[in-house]
Amino acid sequence: MHAAVLTSFDAPPVYGEQPEPVAEGRGEMVVEVLAAALHLLTRAKATGAHYSSTSALPLVPGVDGVVRDEAGKLRYAVLDDTALGTFADRTVIDPRRSVVLPDGVDPVQIAAAMNPAMSSWVALRRRIEFSAGQRVLVLGATGNAGRMAVQIAKQFGAAQVIAAGRDAGRLAALPALGADETITFDQAERAADVDVVLDYVWGEPSARMMVPLLTARADRGAPLTWVQIGSVAGPTAPVPSVALRSSRLQIVGSGIGSVPAREFVEELPMLAEAVAEGTLEVRARAVPLSRVAEAWGAQSDDRVVFVP
Repeated sequence: MHAAVLTSFDAPPVYGEQPEPVAEGRGEMVVEVLAAALHLLTRAKATGAHYSSTSALPLVPGVDGVVRDEAGKLRYAVLDDTALGTFADRTVIDPRRSVVLPDGVDPVQIAAAMNPAMSSWVALRRRIEFSAGQRVLVLGATGNAGRMAVQIAKQFGAAQVIAAGRDAGRLAALPALGADETITFDQAERAADVDVVLDYVWGEPSARMMVPLLTARADRGAPLTWVQIGSVAGPTAPVPSVALRSSRLQIVGSGIGSVPAREFVEELPMLAEAVAEGTLEVRARAVPLSRVAEAWGAQSDDRVVFVP
């Protein structure tokens, strides 16, 4: 079979021939990969930058994908702790970490949407106590996951969704997806009275927004839950101590570890159904796996999805 193989953390994977996978664990099965997306998480794990990465090389990247099982059923499967990922013709999955997909789904759309959508879906469903009628600020709303977060917050009944980002052109497209207001990072006071922040940015920009946002709140005693999900602006943020003392600010993280793996899996069927039904707008671009080296570092508004 063919696969994309990573042999160095400093170079993209190389497409070539690989031995056929073998199911060794109890209940595992060999599956055919139909579509596997190039997520930020995939790149971070493959370069050793993500906290869940291992130092094991060689590595076939790919943390999830749409596969066809031995019985001919399509599944969305998660593989986040293996050296044999989904950037291959075939791989090995644990069926318990997968969900059977409805008939007629587009594998490319499912593969593109599930990982970025899962971040906000799980954060609002499992990490915090979110209820309909609350107000949500999405930091980094112009990225793939942020655009999904705007839609998902609205779908879950948010009374107001404010989308924050740097690119005015991309922000202008978000009201059509459910954003009630769009702001740039220097307009924090306009989001002062939200109840939840979904933060895909972190770093200096997030820290710089905190004090102006908190200072402008009508009631500093009203709780504000700041959910740290991504860190595109940097892994650390200089959060001022006054932000924690002068308000009811609670900072929590949402991701692998802070939410048990079983809870991620439990959310997969509903999320897959929402994607399959077209409830969420998905931007996807199918690319042959043979072009993995070319696509690995390319910048695109669409989520790159590798296909055989």
